[in-house]
Amino acid sequence: MANQGQLTGNAGLNYVLWQLSRRGWHAMPTIRNARGSDILATDAAESVFLGIQSKALSKRNPVPLGTDLAKLRSDWWVITIHANADQPICFIMTLDEVRELAHRGEKDGRVTYWLQPKAYDHEAFRDAWDRLGTPVLN
Repeated sequence: MANQGQLTGNAGLNYVLWQLSRRGWHAMPTIRNARGSDILATDAAESVFLGIQSKALSKRNPVPLGTDLAKLRSDWWVITIHANADQPICFIMTLDEVRELAHRGEKDGRVTYWLQPKAYDHEAFRDAWDRLGTPVLN
């Protein structure tokens, strides 16, 4: 049985897939829990390929990034808040922006990184699907 976190993740992932598809991208999820991108998207001409990391949250919370920013992959990140609601909100960011805006925390000598809501919740990122470019539709 899926826990609430898995359901939130699935809701966010599928919402992002829907948003990409309706904008002309051929988008599909990758194998769950594999390293790397959660979504691969391409245009119809297969001339542009996007690797996308999807992070879904039930509310406006920090996004955990792990212990090493150098290990982060995917050129694009989509953070979806209110993923279980009728109108989720997505923030579209580049990998460089995620790394640049990451917050470093330390507890008991262990370093972890987070993306705080104040870092990702900006108009420049909010539902900014155009940042991904326009797919070739032939």
